[in-house]
Amino acid sequence: MVNFGDVAMKAKPYRLWIATLAAGLLAIGLSIANRAAISDWLLHVTGEEQLLPQVRGLWQLASNIIRPLPDTADDVPTAFVGANPFGINVFLEQEVEPAKRERVLQMVSQAGFGWIRQEFPWEDIEIHGKGDFEDRRHEPHRSAWEKYDHIVALAEKYGLEIVARLSNPPAWSRAAGDENGTRAPPDDLDDYGDFVAAVVGRYKGRVRYYQIWNEPNIHPEWGNLPIDPEGYVELLKVAHRRAKETDPDCVIVSGALAQTIELGDCIGGYNCNLNDFLFLQRLYDAGAKDYFDILAVNDYGMWSGPYDRRMRPRVINFSRPMYVRDIMVKNGDAAKPIWFTEMNWNAIPDGHPAYPSYGRVTDEQLARYVVEGYQRAQEEWPWVGVIFYWFFKRPHDLEKDQAWYYFRMAEPDFTPLPVYDAMRAYTDTCCD
Repeated sequence: MVNFGDVAMKAKPYRLWIATLAAGLLAIGLSIANRAAISDWLLHVTGEEQLLPQVRGLWQLASNIIRPLPDTADDVPTAFVGANPFGINVFLEQEVEPAKRERVLQMVSQAGFGWIRQEFPWEDIEIHGKGDFEDRRHEPHRSAWEKYDHIVALAEKYGLEIVARLSNPPAWSRAAGDENGTRAPPDDLDDYGDFVAAVVGRYKGRVRYYQIWNEPNIHPEWGNLPIDPEGYVELLKVAHRRAKETDPDCVIVSGALAQTIELGDCIGGYNCNLNDFLFLQRLYDAGAKDYFDILAVNDYGMWSGPYDRRMRPRVINFSRPMYVRDIMVKNGDAAKPIWFTEMNWNAIPDGHPAYPSYGRVTDEQLARYVVEGYQRAQEEWPWVGVIFYWFFKRPHDLEKDQAWYYFRMAEPDFTPLPVYDAMRAYTDTCCD
């Protein structure tokens, strides 16, 4: 067995030599050769656009030599990877006017997307109590299914597949109500199982893909409670069983893993985030392998571009899903795919008062990075299936003071941003 500690000690002088040589060659090359070509090459290995970060990136990239790199088992046949890879997140349930829901899907379809990820919130469907699917929050009362029936019909009209995200329990499902957060799991998992069965039964033959929960490894998606991988497996197990009993052809997508390096330390019940790698391994240890067909992750590029190839477990970049794939391979799950249920860079304006907690790119960079992110995944990662851009638009601009608002592809009034045109051009030519 290789002792990687010994290898690292022996490799340090070699690493220094590699990095020094690379920096020297870069300096010489930039003075005598085509600077644009060299800069483009550096961008495609470090994900950085400026000279000094590129030099630093080369230095860090050299450390890949002394680290065990992920085993991604690229030669293993993988299910659910041959479909249209272009997906996008939408908030159709928040659009009050049916005509606006339709306009969203018109633009989504015209841009070449084949999938939408749409939440079917439990709290918005089984609103007032167990088995009660009437919406009495406004006059006149109506079926709580009405809006979702319309969404499904529109998706069919525009040839779009749906991944239905089943999350957000109603307050009545917990004795403590919302005391532990509005997204805390229900007291009785069978209540959630009944909801899953109701949705799957209603849309059997029309919706096939169901995502069970969202980001269960971070706050507040598991409420104001300590992160609980084993508890999530119990919820996933119930949902899987009830969904498959109702529609044996349905496909279960796991709750998306959020990228985080935190270790689950809670402060007063908050900030309970658990490293996605540790969370996933504990899922497998608890038997989750039998209860999902597709593993979902979120893949945000953060502070560097899609071709950042630096492999460091405590660095969040676009290459991070390779480590997730390695964990799947080590647990005998290489035949399953990874889908990116959220992918993007953040185009928060320079000078915006909100802290750029998701990184910051220009609108022009965003348009390039998103296309290149799809390109890299398609060319290099045969185990990746559908990638869902986060997100198309919000129904209003009331959140423009928050950093996350600037992941949008279009303004609330449907004005498209440069990334929309870039994706439309790419999907027109990429996959003929």
